[in-house]
Amino acid sequence: MAQAADTYPLAGLKVLDLSRVLAGPFAGRLLSDLGADVVKIEPPEGDVTRQWGRVRGGVPGFYHQQNAGKRNICIDFRAPGAREIVLDLVRKADLLIENYRPDVMGRLGLGYDVLSAVNPRLIMLSISGFGANGPESRRPAYAPIVHAEMGLLARHARREGVPPRDLPLSVADTNASLHGLIGLLSAVILRERTGKGQHIDIAMVDATLVTDDQFHYEAEDSEETMGLAPDIWDTGAGPILVSADFRHLFRQMVAQLGLKDPGEGIESLDQKIALRRAAVAGHMVGLADWPAVTAAMDAMNIAWGAVRDGARLRDQPTLAHRGSIVDIDDRAGGLRPIPQSPYRFSDATSGVRGVAPHRGEHNVEVLGEWLGLGADRVSELRASGVLSADADLVP
Repeated sequence: MAQAADTYPLAGLKVLDLSRVLAGPFAGRLLSDLGADVVKIEPPEGDVTRQWGRVRGGVPGFYHQQNAGKRNICIDFRAPGAREIVLDLVRKADLLIENYRPDVMGRLGLGYDVLSAVNPRLIMLSISGFGANGPESRRPAYAPIVHAEMGLLARHARREGVPPRDLPLSVADTNASLHGLIGLLSAVILRERTGKGQHIDIAMVDATLVTDDQFHYEAEDSEETMGLAPDIWDTGAGPILVSADFRHLFRQMVAQLGLKDPGEGIESLDQKIALRRAAVAGHMVGLADWPAVTAAMDAMNIAWGAVRDGARLRDQPTLAHRGSIVDIDDRAGGLRPIPQSPYRFSDATSGVRGVAPHRGEHNVEVLGEWLGLGADRVSELRASGVLSADADLVP
């Protein structure tokens, strides 16, 4: 995992990942997919995501998905001598990722002012819910908090006529992670010109706002100017989402599929719409299988998608063709699925480069490669409580 082939775009970059849960770890996972040597520094209590998901080979699913391809050293920041080891690692690093609340790194004696003093070329990414130095910067924040604060839950509740509830994925975390990744790689390019590092402050609220393509409707009170929302229709093969204004869909069904207009001669607009929708629903149900659905949609040149169960994503033709889900070692003699890197280069390589690590699995390997420490010195650090490994942490 450490040495990627030169065909990987980020081969040779050294990354310290001090982050946990999702916003930081996802950025580190993608850097690893692109060839960087990503070393996760994990405390003895472990990333909370080690409690989530199916456990295989001692590694739970959530942790596995976000930390595959990384190496791991387990350091107790509270132990005497731990800070010095971290600073030694920082001297060798190109990038550092952390997503504590903004005051935590400073309290640990690891603020950017300290880190940049020992390595002026260091690029540090800090992701937090509400950013640094603001009135809410010390607030704890997970994705659902940001979803609520940024209007996403209220919007969904209003449009769907349902009580507010959280989204089924952590978009605030992953948006912050992806924008953080853009910031990191931009700073790497800038460093080539200036020789200087950078501290990047990413707030989850900012990242969510800038990627909200419907913010303008809220800000300008113009929701009535939206196009009609896509409809979901039951077919004989299963439900589909049709991304077309119903009026266009109905006209196409009449012109291309021979649907009869039951609204002819009806003066009441509401009654006419109801009859037409019922006719479309009846025709959709009559499409007996996926080939029939596909043929009908193709004939009308209508964009549509099967409402697919997430457990059946391997059946999605494009995902299967692109190898978007791959099976890697489950550390128990079998395989487990994981999303593949989304980057497809014409003349470079990307992809999941290994399994997710156990805590402290690479203490000896990383400290030997990065700092030149021998096994005896690593053993001393372990005996003193600076370093740990999973075997030490079993109750």
